Amino acid sequence: MPLNRRTFLEGSVAVGAGAALTAGAVAPAEAHGTGHGHRPKPAERYSFTVMGTTDLHGNVFNWDYFTDKEFDDKAHNDVGLAKISTLVDRVRAEKGRRNTLLIDAGDTIQGTQLSYYYAKVDPITARRGPVHPMAQAMNVIGYDAAALGNHEFNYGIPVLRKFEEQCDFPLLGANALDAKTLRPAFAPYSMHRLRTPCGRGVKVAVLGLTNPGIAIWDKANVGGKMVFPGLEEQAAKWVPKLRSMGADVVVVSAHSGSSGTSSYGDQLPYVENAAGLVAEQVPGIDAILVGHAHSEIPEYRVANKETGREVVLSEPLKWGQRLTLFDFDLVWEKGRWSVERVGARVLNSNTVEEDPKIVRLLSDEHRKVVAYVNQVIGTSTSAMTTADAPWKDEPIIDLINVVQAETVRAALAGGAYAGLPVLSQASCFSRTARIPAGQVTIKDAAGLYPFENTLEARLLTGAQLKDYLEFSARYYVRTPAGAPVDTAKLTNADGTPDYNYDAVSGLTYEIDIAQPAGSRIVNLSFEGRPLDPAAEFVLAVNNYRASGGGAFPHVANAQQLWANSDEIRNTIIQWVRARGTVDPGQFASVDWRLTRDGVPVF
Repeated sequence: MPLNRRTFLEGSVAVGAGAALTAGAVAPAEAHGTGHGHRPKPAERYSFTVMGTTDLHGNVFNWDYFTDKEFDDKAHNDVGLAKISTLVDRVRAEKGRRNTLLIDAGDTIQGTQLSYYYAKVDPITARRGPVHPMAQAMNVIGYDAAALGNHEFNYGIPVLRKFEEQCDFPLLGANALDAKTLRPAFAPYSMHRLRTPCGRGVKVAVLGLTNPGIAIWDKANVGGKMVFPGLEEQAAKWVPKLRSMGADVVVVSAHSGSSGTSSYGDQLPYVENAAGLVAEQVPGIDAILVGHAHSEIPEYRVANKETGREVVLSEPLKWGQRLTLFDFDLVWEKGRWSVERVGARVLNSNTVEEDPKIVRLLSDEHRKVVAYVNQVIGTSTSAMTTADAPWKDEPIIDLINVVQAETVRAALAGGAYAGLPVLSQASCFSRTARIPAGQVTIKDAAGLYPFENTLEARLLTGAQLKDYLEFSARYYVRTPAGAPVDTAKLTNADGTPDYNYDAVSGLTYEIDIAQPAGSRIVNLSFEGRPLDPAAEFVLAVNNYRASGGGAFPHVANAQQLWANSDEIRNTIIQWVRARGTVDPGQFASVDWRLTRDGVPVF
């Protein structure tokens, strides 16, 4: 794969020079003579700010395309680049445009129906295709660099390359390597020169690191084309090079959380959330913009094991809800700039209005997508919701499973595995998804399945399925028989997200939440009989789970019988369109329930 023109960006990004003293910069004071000789000349100092966003996930406006109304949550957060643009303008006005940089830590072009529309419905890759809304907004706002996120690869490399071409700033990925040459497939870093009032420029290097999980989560798109080694390894290679090139300050933009954990088990020998380890193990880094984990970390300090110096980390939540500010104070000493102090904080985008220039820029694109998501695809005989789906077998999750099972059954028809029973897994991705009674639109189906997952069929035994269910049941907080049950505290044990709890249809079972994790699945049956550990089953499963996402046992190593390239969301939409009517009475059933000592919880 040929490297693009931005690979190994060694040119400086000039940030103009000003003769006048500007906010955030301190000029050296003049030395004055005294009767007792000359006082020493005060040290030259300079201050600047690096702003950062992450996990924007296609959010330009404070709008939820899955509900087709203004975004809101319990904390009254706002989302979108239009709000971020207002915050950025305010910071630049306060600090001086010349004394700021703006970077991102990845996951930019997937996540909303706006971003989906310009990848699939009116794709940017088409001849004379449109410019991606995220590229348009980020160019106007004036980003200086952005790291690659794992979701950048969801739509395939051609879409990502076209997006890269449309951006006026480099997409960075020092650990995204060409599989054949092992050379960087994207620019590893960018170098930016800040002009100071005292005439001595400051060179700021931004090193981009992405997530090794791409190799398994998007294997269909990157297999044989790119490899993704660990963040620590590549940072250790590149940071000394950046310092030798004269970088006074090194900032890492890492699409990797800070916890040191992984969600894909032993599928890869690399840590998924490695930002803290990079700070700890690689000397020469001043600050790390953290992404991927969707957490809010205003400031987190990690001491480097080799130097003892503190590295400042910050993660600005997700979707444009926060803007990180790294404030740097530098001092000129011993013929070079040294970092005297770094601090980090976040600004909340719900404190400002959307920037009118971004609203004007992309209002047509917004209207197109609103019209698209409101297309009617069928009707439903009754309303369905995910409100109770995390603790009850609800018809709306059964809908996902029946579509998946029917799709896999049809794909295997007439083949060697056509006679095997087909089971299906599904998660509650959103607790606010709903299918209304009456007309069903694209947005209703999209809200039920917001991720771009595709469908696979894997071969598992009864014994392996029991292990799978036991692992899934870790999601519940252990609750003794007789103790009160508070649904607000019942789920997400040990931080397990909703999308890592699977319900499996086609089997019947109980989850005894009074028992310890690993010993909760009871009365596991198939067609009214205890499940045979040796029996073989086909599991309809999404590609994230099949590739090791969530570290569920057995499935990643199970034989793949079939795989589809279309999103499960689209499969659901086409299923509804083909039938015209969704009738839960035809497919809904209670296959699993929570119990304590044999007594149902609900």
